[in-house]
Amino acid sequence: MVERRVPIPVHEAVEQVVAFAKERAMEWVPLEEADGRFLAQPLVADHNVPPFDKSPLDGFAIRAVDTEDATRETPVRLKIIEEIGAGQVAQKVPSQGEAIRIMTGAQMPEGTDAVVMFELTKEISEAGESFIEVKRSFQPGDNISFCGEDAKEGTPLVEKGRQIDAGIKALLATFGYAKVPVYKMPKIGIFATGTELLEVDEPLVPGKIRNSNAYMVASQVKQIGAEPVYLGKLVDDFDQCYDAIATALADVDVLVTTGGVSVGDYDYLPAIYEKLGANVLFNKIAMRPGSVTTVAEREGQLLFGLSGNPSACFVGFELLVRPFIHVGFCSEQPFLKRVKATLGRDFPKPNPFTRFVRSQVEFKIDRLIVKPTGLDKSGVVTSLANANGLLMLPGGTRGFQAGDEVDVLLLKGEGGPMPLSEA
Repeated sequence: MVERRVPIPVHEAVEQVVAFAKERAMEWVPLEEADGRFLAQPLVADHNVPPFDKSPLDGFAIRAVDTEDATRETPVRLKIIEEIGAGQVAQKVPSQGEAIRIMTGAQMPEGTDAVVMFELTKEISEAGESFIEVKRSFQPGDNISFCGEDAKEGTPLVEKGRQIDAGIKALLATFGYAKVPVYKMPKIGIFATGTELLEVDEPLVPGKIRNSNAYMVASQVKQIGAEPVYLGKLVDDFDQCYDAIATALADVDVLVTTGGVSVGDYDYLPAIYEKLGANVLFNKIAMRPGSVTTVAEREGQLLFGLSGNPSACFVGFELLVRPFIHVGFCSEQPFLKRVKATLGRDFPKPNPFTRFVRSQVEFKIDRLIVKPTGLDKSGVVTSLANANGLLMLPGGTRGFQAGDEVDVLLLKGEGGPMPLSEA
């Protein structure tokens, strides 16, 4: 008898999964290796940036009071008494009528309070001495980067749980983090099930297909900041599948299998979960593709049974595995960002479940336009290559028309703070 499965809403599935997420342990890694990792401690400024008043441009450090009477007709002449570059400190203190030549980034000399850029001066040499003529007045503070204007000591800069990108890496370097506190990457084991699967270097033969899911999922794992562990293929044999999965659970933090979760004669994973003593959280979700997505829990360890169809597998990972891992990294935005967009062409195909359609999102004039990238079937691979979003269409009896306002989950961008509350 075929098992009757009761689908649950997407947001309930997500909530059940993330409820098992626990904050990961911390480790320190070299700054050079911190890209894409998640901060395990907040970043707080331990000194002022910049640490001193400095010149933001090439010019002359002056006393603003000396230019009070400067005009185009009656320029003020100032004597150049010294020159300093970035990293140098002036040795002289200008008196009335004196200036110091200064390069970008150099500390402001004592006694000066403004900088005149080169192009606003005229340089003159007389009797072995150098002067500048200034044809306008300046105010104290003109063209100065002040101590602490970028960040003051004690200011919180980046909260823990943020993924390290180029901007955060610049901050880490600024504050001397040769080693960075990050969350340890969980090891995510990956099994692809099915006797029909070939490896990528094997020639096609009748009845066989190449194993695309394992490589796709491994890439998704890397993108979310975890470590993929490809465990190989599982053939359609219950005992072999059970032994491989039972052994693998001791070596990984999370297990992802693709295929084998439906109700066919060779879909063994439900029975394997039972023999393992795992608690099945759910075995059907009210979504397309990937309705048969199943998640089980064994002593706090999650086993994600994703569909064997590539697009369904991809969607299941993004909706469930991604937020589970990112909640463990204490990310404040662990879910795919949800935005409004205008449907670019008709989508007449209704479905009782919420549909997640691989789509291309583009910004045109004053709005986001979203269009499906290809054939909307769960076994399709080609629609994934050009997708940067998942068009999210609520279940019902009607199709959708071009011009309708729709929800889109962005695949390539920052995360969002809220789960899929209406799906």
